[in-house]
Amino acid sequence: MPPEIQVLNDRFAQIVDPGASIELVADGMAFTEGCAWIHDGNYLIWSDIPNNRIMRWSESDGVSVFREPSRNANGNAVDADGNLLSCETSGRRISIARPGQPETTLVESYGGKPFTSPNDVVVKSDNTVWFSDPDYGALVEDQGHGDPPQQERNRVYRLDRSTGELTAVAEDFDKPNGLAFSPDESVLYISDSGFTHGDDRPHHVRAFDVADGVRLTNSRVVCEVSPHVPDGLRVDTDGILYVTSGDGVQVFTPDGEMLGKFVTPEVAANCCFGMADRQTLFICATSSVWMVRLKSTGAYPF
Repeated sequence: MPPEIQVLNDRFAQIVDPGASIELVADGMAFTEGCAWIHDGNYLIWSDIPNNRIMRWSESDGVSVFREPSRNANGNAVDADGNLLSCETSGRRISIARPGQPETTLVESYGGKPFTSPNDVVVKSDNTVWFSDPDYGALVEDQGHGDPPQQERNRVYRLDRSTGELTAVAEDFDKPNGLAFSPDESVLYISDSGFTHGDDRPHHVRAFDVADGVRLTNSRVVCEVSPHVPDGLRVDTDGILYVTSGDGVQVFTPDGEMLGKFVTPEVAANCCFGMADRQTLFICATSSVWMVRLKSTGAYPF
């Protein structure tokens, strides 16, 4: 199936030209995830989880290996200082490094026990780090470690880097996955992909109000996603939500109305905005990475 743009609401034309093309960036990967745009250098990176590496692409240099081994890195994010934060599935930690420099541990345990398999990470403008820790690393051995979890549940965490305090901000998810803040950071979106391990389990995106910048309140389901599950998320400057799914990237208003889709030939797992103007959407879709030019602009720092 070739990639295509599906318009489901006239407002989708404000986001992308219906005649735009979805172009191939790279293929031949095992399972692509965790794409992030490195502004200091103008290049894209993404995780190739089973191959235990992070890849790199730029318009001038094409595709190359960025980091190997990566300890089966999954989600990646860049902070305001240009540091790369990576969710290491087999490393069971969040690592941090200047691009091209050796990684160090940012955080690796909660309550004296190691994380199960950090999955996705976002950095808020106050420099706090928010990340999900489902049990996929224990369940999918070729993408993780296969060891039994030592945490008794799957959580979303907040790390205050100024104090080192780590708190659990959500504990009622089946498999918390992708994370994205609204442009003003008053809302945090979190996907639940529990459906991967049972047809009666969640496959939706929930929204939370961020109280005092530190607590999550007023949980509500924004949208249910099918086929497959919602994975990585991004938000543009107008608050529109971009959700990776079984058929590509599904695009929703903040109240859950679907506007259109960027359909990919394979299951999509993550997406990000890139290029200097943040008006290119990059999509990680199983063995391949794609890009499409937009009219909309990605919300910083996504």
